Amino acid sequence: MCLAVPGKVEEIYEGNDLLKMAKVNFGGVKKDVCVAWIPDVKVGDYVLVHVGFALNKIDEKEAMETLRILREMGELDELSQSEKP
Repeated sequence: MCLAVPGKVEEIYEGNDLLKMAKVNFGGVKKDVCVAWIPDVKVGDYVLVHVGFALNKIDEKEAMETLRILREMGELDELSQSEKP
């Protein structure tokens, strides 16, 4: 099953390949995400991310509810484990 995870955009920058990138916070875990497919994205927006690419924006209420459900299911454990050395 493919799963897109919601996260909050904290910073936007230009990546090495001239792609629009962002630091995205997934409930405390921060990742670099390509946001090139969402031209109007801005700091503070919530985005759905799959394999490092933001697919679309969502509202904060939907993002918080989805994160809550993913935490209950243990689906966010994989994100936080990838941050460990």
